[in-house]
Amino acid sequence: MTDGTGTGTGTEAGTGTARLRVPALVLAAGGGSRLGGRPKALLRYRGRTLLEHALAVAAEGGCAGAVAVLGAAAAEVRAGVRDGVDTGDCRLVDNPDWRTGMASSLRAGLAALPPGASAVLVLLVDTPGVTAEAVRRLLAAHAGRTDLASCAYAGRRAHPVLIGAAHFPFLLATASGDAGARALLASRPVTLVDCTDAAVPDDLDTPADLARWGVEPPGGGPGRP
Repeated sequence: MTDGTGTGTGTEAGTGTARLRVPALVLAAGGGSRLGGRPKALLRYRGRTLLEHALAVAAEGGCAGAVAVLGAAAAEVRAGVRDGVDTGDCRLVDNPDWRTGMASSLRAGLAALPPGASAVLVLLVDTPGVTAEAVRRLLAAHAGRTDLASCAYAGRRAHPVLIGAAHFPFLLATASGDAGARALLASRPVTLVDCTDAAVPDDLDTPADLARWGVEPPGGGPGRP
C-alpha cells in the first residue's frame, strides 16, 4: 500500500482494443454515528480493518489502483492501514467536509483519481460481503467512458457501481448530501450485472449487523447487538 498518486497495475477491463483503466473509489469517511461513533473504516473483519478489506477486494478484483476517501478519525484510519497488506496501489485522501454526506466524499475522490481513468468503481467500506468476483464481473461489463453499470442481487441494483468518465461532470453537478450518485443512476440507463451468487451487498449500520458478520470494534472483541 502506498500513499502516492500512482495508478497501479490493474487489469484490462472490457473487450475493446484500448486498455481501460478503472481505479476503485472506496468511500470510508463516515463516523459510524449509529455504531456509537466508531468509524466503520476502523472496524475489524477477518483480521484486518474494513478499509484494508475493501482495498484488498478492489485489488484482487482487478481495479487499477484505488483512492480511499477518509473523514472521521482520518489520522487513526491512516495508521491502521499496515504496510504489506495486499491492498494494491492506493492513495488515501482526506475529506474535511465528510460530515456533509457522501457527495463531498465523491467529489474528493473524483478529484484524486489518476489521469486517464476511463471509469471508476465505487465501493463502500461497510459492505464486507462484496467480493473480488463481484468486482471482476462489474469490470468485465466495462467497454467505454459512457458506461454506467451496477451489481445486482436478485434483480435489485446495489453496490458496487461503475461510473464511466463521461458521467463525471453530471455526477459532480448533481451529487448532494448523502444522496451520492442517486440522481445520476435515476436519470440514465444502468447496466445490471448479476452478482446474486457471488456477493452480499448488505452494509453495516447497527451493532446487530456487526454481530451477524463477525465484525469487531477497533479494540478487538466481537460486536454486540
